[in-house]
Amino acid sequence: MSYPLSPKEHQASLKLSNHQRYQHFIDKVVANGEIWSLANDEGWVTLTSEGDNCLPIWPHADYAAEWATGEWEDCAPKAVALDVWLERWTPGLSADETYLVVFPNLKEEALLVEPNELDEALREAME
Repeated sequence: MSYPLSPKEHQASLKLSNHQRYQHFIDKVVANGEIWSLANDEGWVTLTSEGDNCLPIWPHADYAAEWATGEWEDCAPKAVALDVWLERWTPGLSADETYLVVFPNLKEEALLVEPNELDEALREAME
């Protein structure tokens, strides 16, 4: 279950720099034990950045829901438990050479990281 997200916190976090949003993402995911993305009946939403396959991820369903427009309007936020992410998603995404777009804002700005890099940051924050 997602943590309560006030409109004020929602807007403030979207105004953070890419690096600050990345750290916010790490902190919230570790504290709440879930990672959010978008999915529909056909699977998870992916996008392409400079020729690389990418999966956008957020720390809360409300951020993901803002992206469910246009070609993704049939998608809805879906959570992945942190332990499942670390155990199965990181190896799977790495094997598929899929990068992660961590906590993109509405201007489509975000850090692009490899799954193992995010895994390492999450595990370090959990210690």
